Amino acid sequence: MAHERIEIDLPLAKVYELLSNPVEFPKFLERIDRVERINSQTFEYHTEIGGEEYKWTTNIIDNLRNTRFAWITINGNLNQTGTIRFTPLDNGERTRVEFSLDYRTFFGDPEDELASFIEDSPAQLAKDLAKFKELAEGGTFKEMSLEPKDNDKEETEEEVTA
Repeated sequence: MAHERIEIDLPLAKVYELLSNPVEFPKFLERIDRVERINSQTFEYHTEIGGEEYKWTTNIIDNLRNTRFAWITINGNLNQTGTIRFTPLDNGERTRVEFSLDYRTFFGDPEDELASFIEDSPAQLAKDLAKFKELAEGGTFKEMSLEPKDNDKEETEEEVTA
């Protein structure tokens, strides 16, 4: 399990707004390719690990405004649970975010690539939260568009060959 804490120089309500929509997670969670909203409580996550596509569906199980946001996997080929806790600091001018993220397989031991993905989760979450902090404090989080990551790769390859 990955558990990281970071302090954001923004009011709690703003930080909660930015972190309580899983569709926005790929903006800062580097290893999540995309998240699609199924309904107000259900989201489908997509990523690729070692050339294999992983897809899982989560339900929001806890959404206490400005306090806590949590989800669990209900089906798919990767099990992910997450909890985000929000604590106001400096009379609400700043916010402490505690983010826990856990990945597991549903059956047996994971293959090598997936095992590395799971083992690297703590270090990756620290990087991801630093990116969130930079985007949120810089005011660019909402303006940032979510382009499919595959398109980014294709553009990069085209630029290299041009």
